[in-house]
Amino acid sequence: MQRRGALFGMPGGSGSRKMAAGDIGELLVPHMPKIRVPRSGDRVYKNECAFSYDSPNSEGGLYVCMNTFLAFGREHVERHFRKTGQSVYMHLKRHVREKVKGASGGALPKRRNSKMFLDLDTDDDLNSDDYEYEDEAKLVIFPDHYEIALPNIEELPALVTIACDAVLNSKSPYRKQDPDTWENELPVSKYANNLTQLDNGVRIPPSGWKCARCDLRENLWLNLTDGSVLCGKWFFDNSGGNGHALEHYRDMGYPLAVKLGTITPDGADVYSFQEEEPVLDPHLAKHLAHFGIDMLHMHGTENGLRDNDIKPRVSEWEVIQETGTKLKPMYGSGYTGLKNLGNSCYLSSVMQAIFSIPEFQRAYVGNLPRIFDYSPLDPTQDFNTQMTKLGHGLLSGQYSKPPVKSELIEQVMKEEHKPQQNGISPRMFKAFVSKSHPEFSSNRQQDAQEFFLHLVNLVERNRIGSENPSDVFRFLVEERIQCCQTRKVRYMERVDYLMQLPVAMEAATNKDELIAYELTRREAEANRRPLPELVRAKIPFSACLQAFSEPENVDDFWSSALQAKSAGVKTSRFASFPEYLVVQIKKFTFGLDWVPKKFDVSVDMPDLLDINHLRARGLQPGEEELPDISPPIVIPDDSKDRLMNQLIDPSDIDESSVMQLAEMGFPLEACRKAVYFTGNMGAEVAFNWIIVHMEEPDFAEPLTIPGYGGAASAGASLFGATGLDNQPPEEIVAIITSMGFHRTQAVQALRATDSNLERALDWIFSHPECEDSDFVVTMENNANANIISEAKPEGPRVKDGSGMYELFAFISHMGTSTMSGHYVCHIKKEGRWVIYNDHKVCASERPPKDLGYMYFYRRIPS
Repeated sequence: MQRRGALFGMPGGSGSRKMAAGDIGELLVPHMPKIRVPRSGDRVYKNECAFSYDSPNSEGGLYVCMNTFLAFGREHVERHFRKTGQSVYMHLKRHVREKVKGASGGALPKRRNSKMFLDLDTDDDLNSDDYEYEDEAKLVIFPDHYEIALPNIEELPALVTIACDAVLNSKSPYRKQDPDTWENELPVSKYANNLTQLDNGVRIPPSGWKCARCDLRENLWLNLTDGSVLCGKWFFDNSGGNGHALEHYRDMGYPLAVKLGTITPDGADVYSFQEEEPVLDPHLAKHLAHFGIDMLHMHGTENGLRDNDIKPRVSEWEVIQETGTKLKPMYGSGYTGLKNLGNSCYLSSVMQAIFSIPEFQRAYVGNLPRIFDYSPLDPTQDFNTQMTKLGHGLLSGQYSKPPVKSELIEQVMKEEHKPQQNGISPRMFKAFVSKSHPEFSSNRQQDAQEFFLHLVNLVERNRIGSENPSDVFRFLVEERIQCCQTRKVRYMERVDYLMQLPVAMEAATNKDELIAYELTRREAEANRRPLPELVRAKIPFSACLQAFSEPENVDDFWSSALQAKSAGVKTSRFASFPEYLVVQIKKFTFGLDWVPKKFDVSVDMPDLLDINHLRARGLQPGEEELPDISPPIVIPDDSKDRLMNQLIDPSDIDESSVMQLAEMGFPLEACRKAVYFTGNMGAEVAFNWIIVHMEEPDFAEPLTIPGYGGAASAGASLFGATGLDNQPPEEIVAIITSMGFHRTQAVQALRATDSNLERALDWIFSHPECEDSDFVVTMENNANANIISEAKPEGPRVKDGSGMYELFAFISHMGTSTMSGHYVCHIKKEGRWVIYNDHKVCASERPPKDLGYMYFYRRIPS
């Protein structure tokens, strides 16, 4: 990116209107107090709209607010202006044109384009010799859309010039100092575009690598210039070595190296010795192909060896991605892909499946105008806004258009090239939903099942009024625990969102083949020969279902009948069947070294699933219940005095401990009570309280403290906790009434939402009956109006029905563990299967339903 002097030394746009410096200054005077220079810590969004996936590459360009530094596409900038009154925006636009042809008919030699100054994500065309790019920036003043072309250093006030320069030179808002977060975006190496590669005939074998200067076989780096394989040292991953790769760079000056064993179809670890940092190489596939490495068929492994020797026709990478089959690309509404941000395929696969469900489509995309209109001042930090943005991006078809016919391309190229954007980048969405999460905020591969539950939790906590689309996944599980000595039983219910099926390896139907394959494989590894053709265990689905329903031992079971620990067994059944059943095949386990491993198995998943036989039956005739006696709570000695003598204020409850427990799936109010009654002694002690009291009828009811006049607040509000008389803070009431709502509506909404401003606005719009004048008068005359919001809470909302389901989507994983590999999603749409492989969306020819990891079933109406 160019410096200020270079940028503002550019000539002005030919189409801009010339004015005297005084005229422009006079025009900007009323707006000067709201024009800011970005400070350290300000996030400047100049690549992507907060409400859509428009960018400077889009036809309408992008508008950056010169006060908030949020960006908006042409369809959304007016909304921000009306909502905030911010009038001055910087309009950014990148123009793409065909290059002028030389005398021989070819494009003129490529030159550095001095008119490119936007720090944008590049596509394949950016490095083509056929196009040239020109970036345009101008100030736009609303509401009259007056335009001031940039640069204009002679006529603009100094503050405006500095602010414009700072915006244009700002870095990506996703960069952070923490090297472990995914948002620490790796830079593209300046050597990648023009990297010299020696034509020395070097070809890298698929295995058996060794440092050329010593005998090390781990932490090996391939120099991308001459193909030398040398050991690393302390850089990049802190693994051991003798530093020969670095010595080679000092001797020869070849800048880039890739770590062997990390190469997958998604990319690899690339290090720049010259730039002294990990980098991105956008041409990595071509650079590796120079040395005979097919990046699309490489699979990273833990010991530096790759499993590329497995024959393609049985490799899960080939089968799941349907490699070798000519797949027809799909375009239009519902066929939009998601670009991979670097190990973000787990998120992409889950979100594609989620937004194929009508309830999620209606909740977010169906409510788009209301959600966008009433989004907070910073919509990038609002879950519902970002969910709606992503859903609209996937379903609208706006970012999934077929290529223009060649004759039309020729015609368009004569004027200006308007490339079609295919696929959207979930960068803003991922930044928000992974915020403060130690795993999802990293750049490492994650478990799609864990992300699914994380997403459900976010949907639960950010419901839109009374609507909660995650209700379609929720079901009740009946757990029957039996004391083995007394034969007495206890029945409990818990909430769950997915069915986890164990892999019944002992039921494999091809055991003899597996034994023979394992012997041959070990012999081949010992002799460093190519591995034999893979034999995958074939597991009947019925065996997995049987394993799920069988009794399991309960560790440390305390029998209330014996008043002591005893042996116990537990069986689980469905107390209700969900509208959509998510089934996880538990393929991942831990090895002896605690490294996650994966069962590479084939399970014959059915298209039609009947689990009605797993319906819970409750207490049966002849069964005797265990006495309702709680085990003693073991309290650490150093905390007993504190617990006995100190009654904490409800507003002082440790919310971090509450959220730790809530993440485990326990009701939020139960978590608050557990933390309160154990004196803020931590999540572990509170967990013990939950286990003891979870069978009590008021387990999930709000915390009620004698002397506090009712239920304790469920959480802190924006301006402080609600008062003892349940009267919301006047500051928030005033904000809502200033929007034109009646005071009684504001008070009622705040009481129903614990004085949370954003949730209160949602409550008002989801309760239109409260706008009726008769209702308002009644409420004003009702001294006990707060009883409406203090009604006894209902139990978990479930959509019970038949246990007959049909398969409509599944997510598959390739790789050896959740820490590596790749995810893709198959969804059945309009009667045919479609594969969603990051940004590529194609009609599926052979959907590998037997190799999936998560399966999504919808209920068949009875």
